[in-house]
Amino acid sequence: MKALLDRARTFRTRVDFDSGEYRKLAEGQYPEALFITCSDSRVIPALITGARPGEIFELRNAGNIVPPYGRPGASGEAATIEYALEVLGVQDIVVCGHSHCGAMGALKSGDDLSALPGVDAWLHIARPELTPVLESAPDDPSLPEVSQGNVVNQLAALRSYPVVRQRLDAGRLRLHGWYYEVDTGFVYELGDDGAFRVHAA
Repeated sequence: MKALLDRARTFRTRVDFDSGEYRKLAEGQYPEALFITCSDSRVIPALITGARPGEIFELRNAGNIVPPYGRPGASGEAATIEYALEVLGVQDIVVCGHSHCGAMGALKSGDDLSALPGVDAWLHIARPELTPVLESAPDDPSLPEVSQGNVVNQLAALRSYPVVRQRLDAGRLRLHGWYYEVDTGFVYELGDDGAFRVHAA
């Protein structure tokens, strides 16, 4: 923790806040995309994409889960999606799953999560639609089939939001599915045929 604190305290000296780039950030944000991914500490959207401050609007939670539209109660996910589209006007949404995901691992193994009721309730959102994949996927610790299947399901959940459907129908929004391998750095993209593939540089 000391190293984190020291770097935070010296952040101002390591970044040129007198430059026009950083001064412009105070005028507002104009991100190109909403990036929905896991809260896993090994997945860093700006590092993966090379994004500069202000270029991506992030939504992170355990398992990069998008609750279907209309669930009762307040939802930070629903609020973030609405704000990204209605206020910031983003034209691309990326749902990025990753290898070795703890949330997907818990679903695959059927762990008893009674000691973690909040986690159990949260993962229950993804569990029903993911069950066929969970039952057929091999026991691979990197969990590619499970994580990729979850990405596909969360893209479907996104389409349940009226604001998303309206923009898709109007050609004002594009949805993207990604799968990131934490041990190789490869990023796989979901194609129109439903397969995830690495795109060569």
